[in-house]
Amino acid sequence: MPAHDLPTNTSVIDPEQGPASVNDPVHWARGSEPMTTAQASRLKGLSEDARELDAFNRKLTRAEAARRIDALEAKLRLQDGPPHTL
Repeated sequence: MPAHDLPTNTSVIDPEQGPASVNDPVHWARGSEPMTTAQASRLKGLSEDARELDAFNRKLTRAEAARRIDALEAKLRLQDGPPHTL
């Protein structure tokens, strides 16, 4: 696709149209639309890994799911780090 045909406003890209947009949480947080299938899958796996099963809810919006995914990923990154000492 020529550069002049690329969209200039990425906020209008539909997250269902391609792998790059599905993997980018910026494109997930679009108002009150239901979370995507990719978000549901990722959130379910993260909630199980973090042992926070209540974090997964099929009725979440894209924005809510994106925030929960970010929070669970941050929690799991902290758990993977070296033990902290005082």
